[in-house]
Amino acid sequence: MNPDSRIYVAGHSGLVGSSIIRTLVSNGFTNLITRGSSELDLRRQSDTEFFFKQSRPEYVFLAAAKVGGIAANNTYKAQFIYDNLTIACNVIHASYKSGVKKLLNLGSSCIYPRSAPQPLKEEYLLTGILEPTNEPYAIAKIAAIKLCRYYYEQYGSEFISVMPTNLYGPNDNFDLETCHVLPAILRKFHLFKLAHEGKQDQIQKDAEIFGPIPEDFSTALALHSCKKPGHEIVLWGTGTPCREFLYVDDLAEACLFLMQNHSTSETGEFVNIGTGKDLTISELADIVKNEIAFDAEIKWDTSRPDGTPKKQLDITKIKNLGWQPEIDLKTGIRMYYEWYRKKSAG
Repeated sequence: MNPDSRIYVAGHSGLVGSSIIRTLVSNGFTNLITRGSSELDLRRQSDTEFFFKQSRPEYVFLAAAKVGGIAANNTYKAQFIYDNLTIACNVIHASYKSGVKKLLNLGSSCIYPRSAPQPLKEEYLLTGILEPTNEPYAIAKIAAIKLCRYYYEQYGSEFISVMPTNLYGPNDNFDLETCHVLPAILRKFHLFKLAHEGKQDQIQKDAEIFGPIPEDFSTALALHSCKKPGHEIVLWGTGTPCREFLYVDDLAEACLFLMQNHSTSETGEFVNIGTGKDLTISELADIVKNEIAFDAEIKWDTSRPDGTPKKQLDITKIKNLGWQPEIDLKTGIRMYYEWYRKKSAG
């Protein structure tokens, strides 16, 4: 890619897309193409193809997707499979028809079978049953991987896919009804700290910025602010599942590295991107609690699902290609919370 290459980032306002934009700008790329969902509905094939014909991107980062945590995946199953399938089909096909030089498709580690051996290697794809709580999303992401592979095999299109581990960073989703585990834990601790300090105005401002506070959690905050006994921070599951977390700017650097330096013949069907290290959700909660500096009691709601017991990526392939992560988890969470705290304060 040249500094003035026409680069389209689909999903530019989300967690991944916004990080890719920041990374491209910091590396001197100046001709970036973006469209918000209100301007372009990527689920509509005719609109997507017209946009590609008019804007003529040379390179595409496909980061647009409907995403969410266990609750959202379980609740909106049809939406998750339909939206993600149609977005992938439309963008990948339009990229082929318009002669895009190279496309990078963003996937998810949920594509792997629930009981696959650990750490997860790329060749474990489709070797077992998927985790039921995110199966619709996973199927759509697997289909996108296969689309890229077969467009390369049939047409020679330089379409590559990457499978990142759990991500966090600026512009994450903090809606407690739909977000992933790390933003949920961080926001709950932050709100309890505000309640303890009697800062109801800041709690209200946080709700305006990051989404409404569910009624049961709002009640817990009210009890805590009144110093009544029995208040606890309730987190989902048992706390025992293991997860791996990657700061989103590390992912963006990896994506740019692959786009600039490696062809489909080198990356193969897809490439894992992560840290290669995991920890339990309980250990993660302790790191967040220490960073926020609020010593609250944690209660695990074991009636809630845990999801896959363990998801640790094998990142041998991308390390052999010449990339490795730079931001460790404690440093990343410190940066994450600083961004969140400033955004929450308005």
